[in-house]
Amino acid sequence: MNAGHDLPLAHARPAEMPIPHLRRRLSALLTGPLYRLYERHLLAGLRGAPMPRHVGIILDGNRRYGRRTGLTDPSRLYRFGAHKLDDVLEWCGELAIPAVTLWVCSTDNLERAPAEVAGILEAVGGKLQALAADPHIARRGVRVQAIGRLDLLPAETRAAIAAVEAATAGNTRLVLTIAIAYGGREEIADAVRAMLTAEAARGATLEQAIAAVSTDSIARHLYLSAGPELDLIIRTSGELRLSGFLLWHSAYSEFHFTDVLWPAFRKIDFLRAVRAFQDRRRRFGK
Repeated sequence: MNAGHDLPLAHARPAEMPIPHLRRRLSALLTGPLYRLYERHLLAGLRGAPMPRHVGIILDGNRRYGRRTGLTDPSRLYRFGAHKLDDVLEWCGELAIPAVTLWVCSTDNLERAPAEVAGILEAVGGKLQALAADPHIARRGVRVQAIGRLDLLPAETRAAIAAVEAATAGNTRLVLTIAIAYGGREEIADAVRAMLTAEAARGATLEQAIAAVSTDSIARHLYLSAGPELDLIIRTSGELRLSGFLLWHSAYSEFHFTDVLWPAFRKIDFLRAVRAFQDRRRRFGK
């Protein structure tokens, strides 16, 4: 996630919704039947073709959405749209996608104005607490984990992460990874550091440690070192860059960029991304 990337991760009450958003909700009610028909059409077209095993999503465009709808308070802004996380889990479950990684906060984001950082972390912590207590998470078989420089986070956020990881540790159907205080360059640097530290711990000389450096040895020490390869990356809001998201893991990923802002991201947008993935011929450099 880059400096323009935001994530709302906790529920907003209807009373908090600004008037422009209520108008959009009314419009959605009127067009809902057409969207549901289109969803069924998209789903039918996806059946029988290979699904991505691991989807990464860069959740971008919250602040722009807030400016358009009059939702400017950081706490309310980042609480708004929590259903999107629940929606993503539902969509992945419906398509039997076993892994999804969401970039909710970058290391750069932690340098924003204190009120905004507090709003992001409050929303993330609140949502993680809700996931830990949500019976639907267990029924869906969702295991939640967090990656990033977690030591940069306040104690209450780290406690929420530990609680949800412990509560969902036995689930195996879908792995939800929350990338928080995360940067792709930092992940690679930390992996190399961890690998060299492990070599030193076993008494290796400098020459032996250098000889031990390989793509496999580095990969074993990445934050995200297990699970299926990252097949599909989706970025909302129209930005055409990765901004450091899962740099190591994205070597052979397919990319899908959409102009839709994250709070307005719909099931049909998700299904279109999966359809685009299925339409591509993957060669993996061969």
